[in-house]
Amino acid sequence: MPSFLWDCWPSLEIRALLCAMGCIQSIGGKARVFREGITVIDVKASIDPIPTSIDESSSVVLRYRTPHFRASAQVVMPPIPKKETWVVGWIQACSHMEFYNQYGEQGMSSWELPDLQEGKIEAISDSDGVNYPWYGNTTETCTIVGPTKRDSKFIISMNDNFYPSVTWAVPVSESNVAKLTNIYRDQSFTTWLVATNTSTNDMIILQTLHWRMQLSIEVNPNRPLGQRARLREPIAQDQPKILSKNEPIPPSALVKPNANDAQVLMWRPKYGQPLVVIPPKHRTQPQMGPPFPFPSTLAPNAWRAGHLEPDLVLRLLAGPTRDTPRKPPSSSHFTRPWVSN
Repeated sequence: MPSFLWDCWPSLEIRALLCAMGCIQSIGGKARVFREGITVIDVKASIDPIPTSIDESSSVVLRYRTPHFRASAQVVMPPIPKKETWVVGWIQACSHMEFYNQYGEQGMSSWELPDLQEGKIEAISDSDGVNYPWYGNTTETCTIVGPTKRDSKFIISMNDNFYPSVTWAVPVSESNVAKLTNIYRDQSFTTWLVATNTSTNDMIILQTLHWRMQLSIEVNPNRPLGQRARLREPIAQDQPKILSKNEPIPPSALVKPNANDAQVLMWRPKYGQPLVVIPPKHRTQPQMGPPFPFPSTLAPNAWRAGHLEPDLVLRLLAGPTRDTPRKPPSSSHFTRPWVSN
């Protein structure tokens, strides 16, 4: 393709699509009354109607930032006559993940969730890793301590997006030459609005949401830095679905490990055996056979001196990175928000 068309086509695609989309509004729901007199006045969910942005400022990695998924709910808790505590908040789980970084004919790296991929579990927790089973503990939850004499009215909200780093060069190679040719990502999530009585462990599902993030980036590693990558379809994400009938929460979505701790970064060459670049922090099985062999096939040159900048080592060890921390910064210098490499 001529250079002019290569450079201009992505922006033409994006502008045409966003003009056609207009302004996507959040989805609202009608007030619903549940057990214990808990009322959900309104639920809104949306994905920002903007394209994924691509950053080629680093000579070591390509970075991209996806649009945000956002959800909020207005809830009314009736007076609590007893000395008991209720927590209302968001619980999220990943039900599907494909995340591949292709390096031409040499092979691909991939972030994988073995138990999910092998069908051992239906979904995996997307908790912040501290406040199980909640997605976070700031705007994502509200705690009401009884007894109370009046209604408690509040809004709880959450947001999620991905801001990963992908190495230009093959992650297990001694070469620093850019070989990255494509990034593909497809993840599905279920998000529940839940009320829990901490005294009785009674759990009431108030609302269920489905959302999905898809991404494809084409890369020409032979072009100058800053001109290599372009976003492919889908430019705009499908909007979340607010279900009319709630779905049960799988047990694996409520307990450890969360996706961040269970993920593994693999190198899968076109020829030869796969290698583990980064093993999972948490292993549910004492032995994990092919295609997840560790630690004997741990890639020996994954973090060789001089190949990866220190910040990148932290990022990759952290796994696919999310843009917005879900807990106060003081509790951790750096969050490991899993499936966002």
